[in-house]
Amino acid sequence: ILMVDEKGKNMKCLTFFLMLPETVKNRSKKNSKKGNSSTSSSSKLPPVCYEIITLKTKKKKKMAADIFPRKKPANTNTTAVQQYHQQNLNNNNTIPAPNWQGLYPTIRERNAVMFNNDLMADVHFVVGPPGGTQRLPGHKYVLAVGSSVFHAMFYGELAEDKDEIRIPDVEPAAFLAMLKYIYCDEIDLAADTVLATLYAAKKYIVPHLARACVNFLETSLSAKNACVLLSQSCLFEEPDLTQRCWEVIDAQAELALKSEGFCDIDFQTLESILRRETLNAKEIVVFEAALNWAEVECQRQELTATIENKRKVLGKALYLIRIPTMALDDFANGAAQSGILTLNETNDIFLWYTAAKKPELQFVSKPRKGLVPQRCHRFQSCAYRSNQWRYRGRCDSIQFAVDKRVFIAGFGLYGSSCGSAEYSAKIELKRQGVILGQNLSKYFSDGSSNTFPVWFEYPVQIEPDTFYTASVILDGNELSYFGQEGMTEVQCGKVTVQFQCSSDSTNGTGVQGGQIPELIFYA
Repeated sequence: ILMVDEKGKNMKCLTFFLMLPETVKNRSKKNSKKGNSSTSSSSKLPPVCYEIITLKTKKKKKMAADIFPRKKPANTNTTAVQQYHQQNLNNNNTIPAPNWQGLYPTIRERNAVMFNNDLMADVHFVVGPPGGTQRLPGHKYVLAVGSSVFHAMFYGELAEDKDEIRIPDVEPAAFLAMLKYIYCDEIDLAADTVLATLYAAKKYIVPHLARACVNFLETSLSAKNACVLLSQSCLFEEPDLTQRCWEVIDAQAELALKSEGFCDIDFQTLESILRRETLNAKEIVVFEAALNWAEVECQRQELTATIENKRKVLGKALYLIRIPTMALDDFANGAAQSGILTLNETNDIFLWYTAAKKPELQFVSKPRKGLVPQRCHRFQSCAYRSNQWRYRGRCDSIQFAVDKRVFIAGFGLYGSSCGSAEYSAKIELKRQGVILGQNLSKYFSDGSSNTFPVWFEYPVQIEPDTFYTASVILDGNELSYFGQEGMTEVQCGKVTVQFQCSSDSTNGTGVQGGQIPELIFYA
């Protein structure tokens, strides 16, 4: 008997001589006639029969997910599956077809059918504020498995047996996003509902969903929404998100203060921003932003936006604005004529600017420290030759990438190698062909090999692990210094910068040599 496994692989070979009764009798007679014949003669007799038996070996048990990998259902069931998914989204409460369980190979998919489905629902939620409510079905067991709050609500010592639960402080879309995570193990976030979803995840203690919301907010963080997110991150006690918001607000302070979102922050957040020592903005911009916030706050409090009411809603926060540190022109043409200051305050501040003996002020008179820019220098040396470096409206360009989020404030550029000269520089920063920042300005070089800063109007946010293109078109003295012995990677503080050549460069600048010797940034 040859025993093999299902794949035909030899497992064990056993040889048996299966003698039929007639055969045994005949052979016994032959052996008796021959007497004691050698055993070898009998061993040569062929077996009467043999058989191959297939053995089924034991296999490791597999779960449904192993047997049926995650993929789209077969074409025959696609329509039904899509109908149930759409039913869940729209809450049509359609009774599933018989044996609907057969459409889904895994327990996860079958459980997901219950999402927003009245089938077997044993509780309902009326979600949203009055006038904007939505009635959503739920299943206590599934909810209790996904949230300790729901577990206490349905199975705890103080559990109440209610068929309907009202939740006026959560938006229906956010509650549905949380239910979708609990039922389907899927995270579906949108920019307009992520904050409300974070609130729901925090309220019902669904930590993984809350973490996903915070990650979503961090990746979408910009100067336009940084102030609002700062207010929310403090409310939700998310220190990492708070720190990221401060990084954006500090570096892009003027953009953040001029954003619409700044007027939506609460008074406590307003005070924290006005106190900020590292705010990288002109004080006149801070002053104007505070007045804009006061006007919107009057509307929220249903007050007429008069000068008196604006000052009333600002309260003591007005004195956090460092008016005495403004440029005299900014104060004379802006703050002094705004009407928000009293006559005595205006006179005292003018004396502060001009008098030797300065009066005491309620306003903070010490300038903000702001941020200290860092410089990433990519060349190890520089040189000049009689026939280089020439500019005739051609573009010098280089690509770079960083490993941490930074804010590019400008470039350091070389100047004339033939004595002092003035240059006109058009600087530009792009990502995949999209212009993120540009500026046209002039700078004066003194004939040395030093670099001279040229700034963007506002710092540009740079995300990690993505290549950006830095470009400059210079117009001025054709002969200038140029860099050489360029490095492909430079460590600047805690930031690593990588460089590579750009196809936009038409004037000879590359990794090994050329212009744009420095990136100036905040980190």
